Amino acid sequence: MNEWLKKLFTSAKQLWGKWSLVQKLILGGIIIAAVVALILILTISSKPTTVPLFSVAITNEADRDKIVYRLAEENVNAEVSSTGFISVKDEATARRMRAILVREDLVPGNVDPWSLFDVERWTTTDFERNVNLQRSITQVVTEHIEALDDVDKANVVITMPEKTLFAADQNPVTASVILYPKPGSDIVDNKKKIQGVQKLLTKAITGLTDENVTIADSAGNILNDFSGMEAQERVDNIAREQKLIRQLEMQYRATILNQLQSIFGNDRVRDLNIKIDMDMSKKVVDSTVYSPIVIKQDDPDTPYDDSEYRDYLPISSETVTKKWTGTGYNPEGPAGVEGQNPPVYSDMSNLYGTSEETGVKQNNVINTSQVSEEKSPSIDRVTVSVNIDGSWRRKYDEKGDLIISPNGAIEREYVPVSAEDLSQATRLVQNAIGYNKTRGDSVSVQNIMYDRTAQFESEDMAYLRSQQTRRTIMMVLAGVAAVLIVFMIFRFISRELERRRRMREEEMLRKSQMEREKTLWDAQEASMGVEMSVEERKRAEMQENVLSMAKDHPEDVAMLIRTWLMEE
Repeated sequence: MNEWLKKLFTSAKQLWGKWSLVQKLILGGIIIAAVVALILILTISSKPTTVPLFSVAITNEADRDKIVYRLAEENVNAEVSSTGFISVKDEATARRMRAILVREDLVPGNVDPWSLFDVERWTTTDFERNVNLQRSITQVVTEHIEALDDVDKANVVITMPEKTLFAADQNPVTASVILYPKPGSDIVDNKKKIQGVQKLLTKAITGLTDENVTIADSAGNILNDFSGMEAQERVDNIAREQKLIRQLEMQYRATILNQLQSIFGNDRVRDLNIKIDMDMSKKVVDSTVYSPIVIKQDDPDTPYDDSEYRDYLPISSETVTKKWTGTGYNPEGPAGVEGQNPPVYSDMSNLYGTSEETGVKQNNVINTSQVSEEKSPSIDRVTVSVNIDGSWRRKYDEKGDLIISPNGAIEREYVPVSAEDLSQATRLVQNAIGYNKTRGDSVSVQNIMYDRTAQFESEDMAYLRSQQTRRTIMMVLAGVAAVLIVFMIFRFISRELERRRRMREEEMLRKSQMEREKTLWDAQEASMGVEMSVEERKRAEMQENVLSMAKDHPEDVAMLIRTWLMEE
């Protein structure tokens, strides 16, 4: 085996050496293509399969977006194809999300959420087919209910009676469900979730109505009996109404408070109380409105109203005149029969009379309109109370300094808000709330002084601390200035003393030099044959050089002498 492998490797090596560069590149390309194809096959084969949420495509974009958004809220990854099919990762997720979508009425009308579970089986009789259909529906409904997060187990019994010839003899379809909730679930007390389960049943089973659905817990308590929840619903409605009123009060309060604080300042407007009384009942009002007839419209170009109205307009009239002359008419009844007339008619027998009747009939037309309106919750009354504080001014003396009282506090003067400002603020608040006097609205804007004792004490302490700090800084600056002045005086005196000492030394050197020169001069004049030593000649030459340099460069010589003196 080893020899065969060696021969194989040797043959491959010899063959590789015989190939040209083009052949080698072609072989490398084939190997790379094979590797890429293998990777693609593995990637595609490892991709998880998805399950369609519904068996039909959802073409309405609005309905599809609602469903995808609801799936995202449940942290379910959904894929939407170009044709409108929505798919999820597995069957359990699909059942759970179908149950949620059915409960929240998010399933489009043209979509049957149970069509995926229609199972066709070859049967021999209609009875077996009906039994299998009932069992399939029961199993599917049970799986859907158990797919809910709040349900641990569900026991579903569905009764589908046989169809009869007459509808009056037909027994209804009924369903009975026993729910076993998961630990910590509130489905037993949550009315919305129970209604979702009930709606799921009525949509899953054809012919099933809400009246024929019974949902109970493991203890036998009926959960879908909503007739006893009217009191709870009333309490919930009252809570929602009160929440709406509080939100409206907070909105009005924020608007008014921001306006007043921007005018008078945040510190001067702190208290704003608002109370809104609302009628939350729903009313339908039908009324008949009579309006005058417009003969002439108002001309907008004229500065006055030149319109013409009439309360009514005659459409037709009729004048009726009747005259009658003759004997009084006294009916006696048929001939040969005694009359039974009242005494009044009997007394008027054989009398002559005259009668005249005149009347005018006129038909008028007026504008009439029937108005039917539905009144939603409205505001009955709004009351607002606002307190605006005045302003405080500090008192200054004639020099412009603050006046400090004997107890160390700054004297202040209170300036109340003027009546005109209060009136303007009242109108501002009235316009902000839509003031209506007929419904009893009330707006009160007062000027009551706030207690600012703590604020004034802190301000006084800060002012006193600033004054003390200022005095301390001034004293420190004065001390520093005094030290600087003393140092400058000392420096000036020391320089003056140094200058005088230097002048004395220069004078002494000058005198000694003059004495030496005088001695040398006298010696030369006396022709003294005194021979000078080498050191004395060098010293004399150095002095002559210094003298010549001093004459040519006096400033440099002075600096040199000053340096010598400082070194000594």
